[in-house]
Amino acid sequence: MKTLPNDTLLTLVIPVSLEEDIMDFLLLHPKWASGFSILAAQGMGQGAPLQSAMELVQGRSARKLVLIPGVQADLQQLVQALADDMPAPDVAYWLSPLLASGRLA
Repeated sequence: MKTLPNDTLLTLVIPVSLEEDIMDFLLLHPKWASGFSILAAQGMGQGAPLQSAMELVQGRSARKLVLIPGVQADLQQLVQALADDMPAPDVAYWLSPLLASGRLA
């Protein structure tokens, strides 16, 4: 079976408290997420509830960005499966066109 080229980038914005659960979910579903990157981030605005005293002082909450390149249809299935398995209103996502991807060697 031929693998389709990655055409979409899924970005998940998750609270730090869900990092291990999300990573476990992704590792159990390599068809949808054969590889991904995790970055530290900070969230601001209505979708980023402030929980710790430091977050309240700073006005922003600790977050992780999970970047998953893939095929749009697969990534949409991943989002739906994740929402079904772990419905969390403080997890945001977006799908963006991926113009090119590959390795340098």
